[in-house]
Amino acid sequence: MTREPQKAVVAGVSVDTRHWIGGERVASSQTFTDVSPIDGSVLGEIARGTATEAAAAVAAAKAAFPGWSRTPRSERARILHAIADGVEKRLEDLAIVETTDNGALLRSHRHGVMPRVAHNFRFFADWLLRLGHEDFQTRGHTNHVSWDPAGPCALITPWNAPLMLATWKVAPALAAGNTVVLKPAEWSPLTASLLADIAAEARLPAGVLNLVQGYGSEIGSALTSHPDVRRISFTGSVPTARRIAESAVANLTPLSLELGGKSPLLVFADADLDLAVDLAVDQYDNAGQVCLAGTRLLVEEPIVEEFTRRFVEKASALKQGDPRDGTTDIGPNIHPRQLEKIDGFVQRALAAGAKAVIGGHRKEGLYYAPTLLTDVTQDSEIVQEEVFGPVLTLQTFADEEEAVRLANGTRFGLAATLATGDLERAERVSARLVAGTVWVNCFFVRDLKAPFGGSRLSGVGREGGAWSFDFYCDVKNTVTAPKGWTNHG
Repeated sequence: MTREPQKAVVAGVSVDTRHWIGGERVASSQTFTDVSPIDGSVLGEIARGTATEAAAAVAAAKAAFPGWSRTPRSERARILHAIADGVEKRLEDLAIVETTDNGALLRSHRHGVMPRVAHNFRFFADWLLRLGHEDFQTRGHTNHVSWDPAGPCALITPWNAPLMLATWKVAPALAAGNTVVLKPAEWSPLTASLLADIAAEARLPAGVLNLVQGYGSEIGSALTSHPDVRRISFTGSVPTARRIAESAVANLTPLSLELGGKSPLLVFADADLDLAVDLAVDQYDNAGQVCLAGTRLLVEEPIVEEFTRRFVEKASALKQGDPRDGTTDIGPNIHPRQLEKIDGFVQRALAAGAKAVIGGHRKEGLYYAPTLLTDVTQDSEIVQEEVFGPVLTLQTFADEEEAVRLANGTRFGLAATLATGDLERAERVSARLVAGTVWVNCFFVRDLKAPFGGSRLSGVGREGGAWSFDFYCDVKNTVTAPKGWTNHG
């Protein structure tokens, strides 16, 4: 890996480290350093934007909006498919750069994440072409529903799945006819820059997609409080979401917020135990840096000993190490600050009486041992607060009623996973769980046609399929009188 003032070269892939505003690369007077979590190597010096760059990006988006919003749906869809083609053409580049930048598994980026990035563009391009509502009649008057582009959108994305979660927002916003200012997380900014190159090669008009990089404290509020920004979509922490909401309120800018989770994974005695254990161990995916992860294992009392034995056996076999190695199961955590946070949660829990069945400690570098804590209480910090690392807790329940009470017993409501062999029970329990998504005998199965979002402190709003267009558009109803009929009163 080599560095130049305006470039990072990662595994032979050149990444421009400047902003992308109005179809041009723009430098800043200051930079911040991007470091790989794999080995601590410096990847590049990234342009560090301020309110000045934020304002320029919003101005570029505003200037491009009239042309893009009037572009026929078929042409917008064609360009989005061209962006998807570009993603697929550069899939290997995107995979190795993102793995190096955020530490997630290279095999996952190659076979799951980057193909999903391309699919995000294709799905919303195709959905756009069939978006519509049948006209309906009211006393002879015709009602016609339309989805009008809203305007420039500020999209603020996290570091744990940088490009996939960015394009989950960018693709529907562009499909809807909006222009975009994308602000990626400062801990993993590189693939967003590559996306700007890919969009330009697909002949997305200048100013339709803009990229500004920097710290949220220096650039975020300049975006979210800007009067020309008409939609804000954010994925990240609850405290940051509160600040965004406060800055957006003056302009009554609509928000979509996908926030933290403390999701339960319920295992009933009638479950397929091998499946349940597999589901539980899957929660260590991406070193536990997954907002949807079922980090609270709730296991029915009669099977807890056998479940724990099998879980420990399977989890202990996971290989932790360099995520570029195809045999690695768990890579590093993203940043020293995040590792400190994870270890702080665990050490406080142990001091309060929790028992580490496995893990409970740091390893060399930014690696944290996969951890399972037992002897925890429902009101304890480790059960109530999001850790965002490879740390699970285990509690038991006596019956269905207690299972639901424990599952719903936090401030969050993003997701829930349920393992049971009784489909009637699955229906009963699922109906009572507070969650935006419930998985029964499976995990992380997501279709873009489905609504996605959280309840309680896990978020505001839903995106996906028609819900995305409802958010990124001003939905309008036009009522037309019958020919020759007038209403004067």
